[in-house]
Amino acid sequence: MKKLLLSFACIAFILSSFAQASSYPSILRWLDDQHYLESKKDADGKSKIYKVNAKTGEYAELSAVTYRDEVNNALPEGFKIDRYTESTTDYNSTAYIKDKDLYYYSRLNKKFRQLTDNPGQEQNPGFSPDENRVAYTKDGNLFYIDLDSGLEHQLTTDGTDLIYNGWSSWVYMEEILGRYTRHKAYWWSPDSKKIAFLRFDDRKVLEFPIFRHKGLRGELERTRYPKVGDTNPGVKLGIIDLETKKITWVDCNCDEDKYVAFPFWTPDSKNVIYQVLNREQDDLKIYVADAVKGDKKEIYREQQSTWVEFFSDLYALNDGFVIRSDKSGWRNLYHFDFEGKLINQITKFEWRVTAINNIDEDNGIVYFTGTGESSTENHLFSIKLNGKGFKQLSKKEGTHRFMISPNNKYFIDSYSNWTTPSTRELYTMKGSLVRELGSRKGADASKPMGEVKYFTITHPDGFDMPAYMVLPVDFDPNKKYPVVFQIYGGPDSKNVRNRYISPQGHYMTNNGIIRFAVDHRGSGHFGKKRMGEIHRVLGKYDLADYTYAAKWLIEQGYVDETKIGMTGGSYGGYMAALALTKGADTFTHGWSAFPVTDWRLYDNVYTERYMDDYKTNKEGYDQGNVMLFAENLKGKLWLIHGTMDDNVHMQNTIQLVDRLLDLDKDFDFMLYPGERHGWRSIKAKHSSRLQKEFWLKEFGN
Repeated sequence: MKKLLLSFACIAFILSSFAQASSYPSILRWLDDQHYLESKKDADGKSKIYKVNAKTGEYAELSAVTYRDEVNNALPEGFKIDRYTESTTDYNSTAYIKDKDLYYYSRLNKKFRQLTDNPGQEQNPGFSPDENRVAYTKDGNLFYIDLDSGLEHQLTTDGTDLIYNGWSSWVYMEEILGRYTRHKAYWWSPDSKKIAFLRFDDRKVLEFPIFRHKGLRGELERTRYPKVGDTNPGVKLGIIDLETKKITWVDCNCDEDKYVAFPFWTPDSKNVIYQVLNREQDDLKIYVADAVKGDKKEIYREQQSTWVEFFSDLYALNDGFVIRSDKSGWRNLYHFDFEGKLINQITKFEWRVTAINNIDEDNGIVYFTGTGESSTENHLFSIKLNGKGFKQLSKKEGTHRFMISPNNKYFIDSYSNWTTPSTRELYTMKGSLVRELGSRKGADASKPMGEVKYFTITHPDGFDMPAYMVLPVDFDPNKKYPVVFQIYGGPDSKNVRNRYISPQGHYMTNNGIIRFAVDHRGSGHFGKKRMGEIHRVLGKYDLADYTYAAKWLIEQGYVDETKIGMTGGSYGGYMAALALTKGADTFTHGWSAFPVTDWRLYDNVYTERYMDDYKTNKEGYDQGNVMLFAENLKGKLWLIHGTMDDNVHMQNTIQLVDRLLDLDKDFDFMLYPGERHGWRSIKAKHSSRLQKEFWLKEFGN
């Protein structure tokens, strides 16, 4: 449940025309320090890729069609590239999977070739930094192909259906390495001569069956899924020399009660920096290992009374490494050498550094993203490695995303705020505006929209909860209105940010319903100290803070206390179900999508991080167990779930349904056959329509 939100941030959009002020450009990536790639639609509505000069804004057509279309057009009839491909940074080459085999396409000569032809399933192709080789996994083993000779090289031999080399076990993909990796668990060295990889052994990991309702008898999908207290996959870290094919196994003292992750190569390709976290997730160590001998040395250790998270954006330098640690109570930057000596605490903010964007080691400058003084915003900053010369590079209020050119000459800023729709602008790295690239300004001018208010709610425990509401059109403070909490609510996850709220979701406010969002103490606004209060008690303070906010709303005089609703999915679905049961005296209506209903049913990495093991924290688990409060349900609750959800299993919802039936409670329930954790297309439309009908029926005017 790595912070899956119901509303996903959109990364890129297609232009409706050339660079008009009302258009929002689809920026693909930086090509080099002077040019970026942009997708545009021509007068006929066909997408093309352009190389854009950052300084002048001049467009040069790079491809008459999108890259995907170009590749597809070059293939024989019937061939179409996979959804997932791997391309070089200049888009000149791509590797892709078709019918289990690996193919290669060169944009320079407009030709493709088949790289493999065998019954195995090739997966996760990845180009070497010099772009002369492509690595991939197949049948649990790691391979690479030399693009010049076309020869396939097998690098490991012990792979099976339960032993994976360079392919991550499910729980590592979901909770540690990240879904964006798609199970990829190998890393090229900068000189393209070695590969570091993780080897997973799932033989001791218990199965969870998921049934696919297809055909006459259906199909059973078995996933190795460790729940709370279960045995974890075994993991080893290996380093392969491509010339000798020798595997060096790093002596990481790994077992099922440790997590090993994030091997980062040093710039000289001689060493690998990796991290080991204990099962309790409160003691993390960083090691550096010799890439030839496998000898390791501990260079950092961090222990906390709550939990410690992996440093997923650790930045390796020639003289050491930089990490973001929250051990001070706020996540700051620290610079260490390879002996583990602290060179410098680069930042000492009482606000949060959220990402290391890039480090210019030659000039000793760190470019990073952080909230600044306002926890609802994020900005781009720079600072010297010695802690001097701090500068804020993004000046406009709001929520920003940044794309920095390879050698730190320019950055593209995509942002919005309370009053400004999504806008993209180009800046120099000194923070000077080059030009606006496009905006959605004016797109919503003709759509009815209620007033948006941003404020804080002072909590008696000593903090101010950020909140916003969207008021109904023609709001009258002398009337009573229903309110719907729109939340996610997981640890370190914010609902309230300074960003534009599009009227696309204003069917509620156009029908007399207040849309509302607020953040609890564990959301990340208040640092690790406040976040640590939710340790071992998920479902306690988060719901209590939402309940306090609901009572505050009622006290304002314009909220109908008989119509207090909550909607959310995943962790938000859990909160909605808990609000209608444990919080039944306050919350009256809930829309709960694919919720956890008993933390013992979820995966162990996520759950034990925040809750520890059930055997040592039964009280904490029980106080957050929806099933144990089901008898309190007296409002109107909708439950929905995908039948093949491999993240939050449908088991959660089915067990709650069973409990509610035993208690003779009224509720509504919808299954989506074959769908995973969230869904798209026609079933997503059905779900959206169903939810809209629910709120309008219960709350609409």
